[in-house]
Amino acid sequence: MAIAKAERLMNLALCLLGARRPLSKRELRGSIEAYLEAGSDDSFNRMFERDKDDLRELGLVIETVENLEGEVGYLARRDSNRLPAITLDAEEAAALGLAAKVWQQARLAGAASGALQKLRAAGLPEDVDPYGSHGALEPRIPVHEAAFEPLMLACRDRRPVVFDYRKASAAHPETRHVEPWALECWRGHWYLAGFDRERGAERVFRLSRITGKVRARGTGFTAPVPDVVTVRETVRGWAGETADRSALIRLRAGAGYPLRSRATKVRELGDGWDELEIPYGHGLDAWLVEFGPDVVVLEPAELRADVVDRLRAVAKG
Repeated sequence: MAIAKAERLMNLALCLLGARRPLSKRELRGSIEAYLEAGSDDSFNRMFERDKDDLRELGLVIETVENLEGEVGYLARRDSNRLPAITLDAEEAAALGLAAKVWQQARLAGAASGALQKLRAAGLPEDVDPYGSHGALEPRIPVHEAAFEPLMLACRDRRPVVFDYRKASAAHPETRHVEPWALECWRGHWYLAGFDRERGAERVFRLSRITGKVRARGTGFTAPVPDVVTVRETVRGWAGETADRSALIRLRAGAGYPLRSRATKVRELGDGWDELEIPYGHGLDAWLVEFGPDVVVLEPAELRADVVDRLRAVAKG
């Protein structure tokens, strides 16, 4: 269905761009096969109006012209739809190359390389190497989760999805029906923000906890997509980075470096253990569970109880 619509939009765009004069609905219907197959005039009119609006939303400038007989015609002038020449200086090309390098180990590597090739064809200076070395650091965004690509496409196409998700405190996964908004990488992990239909609220999901396949659903979104999706802020809140309290934990020596980087106090206890004071906020228990036997919560008692409950749930599963 998506391929058929894309082909229909492309054919309509080519007709409008290639015409030397405005074309009426009747002429366009006779020129595009998909319109000829429309069951009725009403069906064709609805399809055409949607397609015209979609092309305009994509940036195509379509003029509406009325001839002497009062018949309305449509035209997309090439001079109105021609992009200006692309001119990039060395710094701009370097920024694009850096962005492309980020994706070289991800599924978007081909798309990133293709985009740079198109820029080269459109006027990127031949003496500028966007892949050249611009520093000692080699940026990479790891993408190991199988759910990344289908979720990325679902976010782009505004398609609801269904997947099985296992929370850190649960022994078994649950099915979630989500309207995906945005993907974001934070501290080496990918997260999805979206609207959870069954819970009727915004939720953030860690991709590594999605089990099985991500299945797309054809129905549209039921909740408005916010202008700004704060994935990172939500996850940071879970991890206690916006907390105003402190927790006291024991951490095995040589382990848990992310915890050590956030500790406000560190004291060596001997026998291979250290004592750390770290910020405590919502979701810290889920993060501490990931360090397994390397972490022992000392206080507060409620955090210790939450961690123990999560560990028991994992052990049962």
